[in-house]
Amino acid sequence: MNTPATSCVDDTAPAQLLKRGERLLEPDVYRTCLNGQPAVVKDYTRYKGTPLSLVARLLVRREASMLKRLSGWKHAPALLGTIGGLALGMEFIPGQTLSAATSVGAEVFEQLQYALSRLHAAGITHNDLHGTNVMVNGGVPVLVDFTSAWRSPRWLPVHPVSRQLRRSDMKNLLKMRQRLTGERPTESQAALVADPRWVAGVRVAWKRFYRWFKSVP
Repeated sequence: MNTPATSCVDDTAPAQLLKRGERLLEPDVYRTCLNGQPAVVKDYTRYKGTPLSLVARLLVRREASMLKRLSGWKHAPALLGTIGGLALGMEFIPGQTLSAATSVGAEVFEQLQYALSRLHAAGITHNDLHGTNVMVNGGVPVLVDFTSAWRSPRWLPVHPVSRQLRRSDMKNLLKMRQRLTGERPTESQAALVADPRWVAGVRVAWKRFYRWFKSVP
């Protein structure tokens, strides 16, 4: 668990909305108190009683399972529990996101690269690694939002899709590091994250689908 924020004194205090879910299957995110501990809750309850509630419950269950698997790891928030099957409570991480940071030391990215390598060694890919999903708390990077995370079966770690997911995570890390530190990837790093030809076609198709999906009210 990470360095605790100021303790909550009242679990019934009004929640602070951090982000309103406006797109399809995008949760409301707010800060509140759970069992006297500062927490962030991802809330899908607006889908209660609709066919999409089944998908929302699956998203909550998957992310809760991933956080439970990473319990005690300083580079991920602690799971605090699920609420009614349609909301997920996790440890609130104080600090700032990499997107909001004006300057970040090289040591933060060294830690982040190590953390990513540990995830990959465990067969886990984050799959949504960008600046707003990395909090920096006391110089320690903490990965958040494991909604898209995937854990490959033990028999699948060398499958081309698994390799591509790991490659994509690392490419996003190198992009963030270059943007914030000015450090360009080495030739060996660039070669490591270079996409094979088959990926280009898949990426174009996915981007088209994603743009359509995000446009759904």
